[in-house]
Amino acid sequence: MNYAETRQQFHSLAEASGREEKTSEAIMRLLKNFYPTYIHTFSDSHNIIAIYDSGVEGPTLLLRGDMDAVGVDEHLALPYASRTPGYAHKCGHDGHTTILLGVAEQLYLHPVKKGKVLLFFQAAEETGQGCGQLIQSGFLQSYHIDMVFALHNIPGIPLHSITCRAGSFTCAVISCEIKLDGQTSHAAEPEKGISPFCAATSITEQLLALNHPQLKDDDYQIVTLVESHIGETAYGVSAGHGVLRFTLRAKSEALLQALKSDTERIVHTEVSKTPGLSYDIRWLEYFAGGQNSTDAVEIVKQAASDNGLTYIEKEVPFTWGEDFGLLTQHYPGALFGLGSGTNTPPLHHQDFDFPDEIIATGVKMMCSISKLVN
Repeated sequence: MNYAETRQQFHSLAEASGREEKTSEAIMRLLKNFYPTYIHTFSDSHNIIAIYDSGVEGPTLLLRGDMDAVGVDEHLALPYASRTPGYAHKCGHDGHTTILLGVAEQLYLHPVKKGKVLLFFQAAEETGQGCGQLIQSGFLQSYHIDMVFALHNIPGIPLHSITCRAGSFTCAVISCEIKLDGQTSHAAEPEKGISPFCAATSITEQLLALNHPQLKDDDYQIVTLVESHIGETAYGVSAGHGVLRFTLRAKSEALLQALKSDTERIVHTEVSKTPGLSYDIRWLEYFAGGQNSTDAVEIVKQAASDNGLTYIEKEVPFTWGEDFGLLTQHYPGALFGLGSGTNTPPLHHQDFDFPDEIIATGVKMMCSISKLVN
């Protein structure tokens, strides 16, 4: 398999979370060349699992690679530019998918001698849905999963280097939409309406006051206001409705759940101070905190050493959420970083493009991990 050509093919497909039809079809076509023991697809998602079964009793390992694109327009003049308006592979999932296909090729050429390896091609990572769909399907209950691993390319650190840490590796994250419903009135008689303004202002101030931005501290948590909207562009009408949107993130799952409870309490208390005002909270795009087991991190370190790669111990977790965190809440394992270059634009930046030269490194790391587990 030509890694660069394959990755660039996926880059041009670039599909939104939950709508990865062409991407999953391309994965299936390529997978069949590497003869998995079995390929499982799902009726309610574009998730794919390829199973390589040695037929000999032994550990069962799951390796993950994600496939969806992000809602960013393609601005680079690439010959393989995204053909999907409004979406492009600006997080590197095209590279992650190619790496996992490279692992499939190696498992075909060099079969596992014992146990099983499950290759999980994940859809809907960017919306925090794909891993939940897999778990809810019940498919994994047919297997005793011993360990789970995934990688993510990391701009800002040297090409081919590996970074990891035990414990919290990615933050627990959730977003919310708070709708406030009162009553409009004539702008000349605002006292006859029910305005959400005071409640919205107080909610925003109190939530932002919960911030503890020191990432080295155990109580790190951040509430970010992403949208605040009160009333409409109608100068003769007083505001009667509003919406607030926040993203909450914390260093641990327990801290995020406490922050979520605090949010619900503050909203209820502040809305109740305005008679007639009601509210509705919708929780969206949940990413469980990624928890790397010590044993799994040691395997990552050994795989890096076996491949002559620089290993960088991460001092603090990444502040972004990653859907793979949900799997680490259910099974021992680790997410680790693969350096995509000190001069590479950051993830989700319009100028980001996955560096093809690190695909082979990712394949070697995953294959080494497979050998170390099995």
